[in-house]
Amino acid sequence: MTQDIIFSDATGLAELIRTKQLSPVEVVRAHLDRIDAVDPKVNAIVTVVEGALAAARDAEAAVMAGGELGPLHGVPFTVKDSIDTAGVLTQRGSPIFEGRKPEADATSVARLKRAGGILLAKTNLPEFSYWIESDNLLSGRSNNPWDLDRTPGGSSGGESAAIAAGMSPLGLGTDLAISVRGPAAQTGIVSLKATHGRVPMTGIWPRAPRRFWHVGPMARSIRDLSLAFSQLAGPDGEDAFATSAVPFDAGAAPDRQLRVGWMVGPGFGPIDTEVAATVRAAADALAGEGHHVEEVRIPALARDFALDVFNKLHVMEMKPAFREATAGRRADEIYTMARTMLSLPETSIEDYVAAEQAAERLRDGYAAYFRHYDVLLTPVLPVPAHKHGIRELVVNGETVDLTYLQGATVPLNVTGLPGVSMRFGTSREGLPINVQLVGSWQAETTILHAASVLEGVSPVRGLRPSL
Repeated sequence: MTQDIIFSDATGLAELIRTKQLSPVEVVRAHLDRIDAVDPKVNAIVTVVEGALAAARDAEAAVMAGGELGPLHGVPFTVKDSIDTAGVLTQRGSPIFEGRKPEADATSVARLKRAGGILLAKTNLPEFSYWIESDNLLSGRSNNPWDLDRTPGGSSGGESAAIAAGMSPLGLGTDLAISVRGPAAQTGIVSLKATHGRVPMTGIWPRAPRRFWHVGPMARSIRDLSLAFSQLAGPDGEDAFATSAVPFDAGAAPDRQLRVGWMVGPGFGPIDTEVAATVRAAADALAGEGHHVEEVRIPALARDFALDVFNKLHVMEMKPAFREATAGRRADEIYTMARTMLSLPETSIEDYVAAEQAAERLRDGYAAYFRHYDVLLTPVLPVPAHKHGIRELVVNGETVDLTYLQGATVPLNVTGLPGVSMRFGTSREGLPINVQLVGSWQAETTILHAASVLEGVSPVRGLRPSL
């Protein structure tokens, strides 16, 4: 029974709680027991919430009293440790913020609580959420449940590892260039980076450059992403980027044939053959379900490499936040990536303006694409989860910097487009391979529907790591 609980999705758990087949206390206790059993190996959890069981008892009492229940009533969720949680440690992966307890929840946390969710734990991340592996001086390195010698990614790597290992059914991560979609791919779960501004960033640090930052759900099923997104989206009156009306959606009706293009390049950097084959398999699967599918190219991606554009823009905009946080601190309080960021040369104003113009060309290129298609199917990562601590990738014989891991994800941060990451394959070494479904701005329902179709015919559905 415990295995059924810890590997159920949040939607299923909520239904079992609502119909009194499970109690919130059973569900929370099962996940706490799972944390005790496997987190010493995975190191995904940095803080367990002391009041989680008490909240579960209150939730159980509400069920028994027959009151109105939220859509996530009694379901535990976890949160990346850069996202504020009232009265619960939020230390941002840094000794600089050790012992910090915010007074208020981030908007995203408050909304999941309002839906009935129970905050269970905080999860690991790189220092300041700034790297593609989750390691820091305060809480150490997180490991991938599929292979402990490999990374679960970053910056939401602790969150992805916790969900993949059965320690949490649902969580919140943040995404600057890769950070909910890449970790999901490395651990074989699902995640959604919605259109920029759909979910407020209030209560999350760092906020600069906020035009690239996102907060989004990570889970075990596409229906969980849909449910969580329905609770998270909408303005809060504090984040000026969050302006879309709550019920507004530009998505295509799910009862019509979707127009799907798929590509593995150019514009993403080199892509491993197994990853490319998984994208093609997903395209074939959508065609087999009656959708119009064809291979495509987006000329703007080939002209302007989005990773270069992003690097020229975000370094100038992010460094002030890092300088402020580290001012007057000893070197032994600052980890590798913060030091690296602070040492990077300033972007010249000429390069900055050129990068802004390139970003506009990328947005225009996607706009032209979505005049004719509903969905773009791409890789998430160029390779499956890599070993800890590496600084280069070798992809099809080509050696590239590890930052190329972001080649297919960062275009969506530069342009603000929504994307879903979901597993559809397995490498020769038994590691998950995800694909990315991209939609037009504010068309989350379209990609969630397409992802649900793929989920229904997935060759890897139900696979779990053996911890």
